[in-house]
Amino acid sequence: MAQGRKLTKRGVVTSDIMDKTIVVKVERQFKHALYKKIVRRHKNFKAHDENNECKIGDIVEIQESRPISKDKKWVLSQIIERSK
Repeated sequence: MAQGRKLTKRGVVTSDIMDKTIVVKVERQFKHALYKKIVRRHKNFKAHDENNECKIGDIVEIQESRPISKDKKWVLSQIIERSK
């Protein structure tokens, strides 16, 4: 990773039960090398939400940061779309 560049990912909030923490589901798609079929995979990231402003279903952007706890290495950068 180049110095000064922080990775960003976009996903959907799946849990907001914890205090100042959200769980974000980030989905990616790729073509299978042999069968040429589109495959969908996802991964859950715990992100720091200082003001507890995210709700389940929100589409958010998270940014890489220093380790905040054992599992939290991402922070909420912006809420792209609120859930209905």
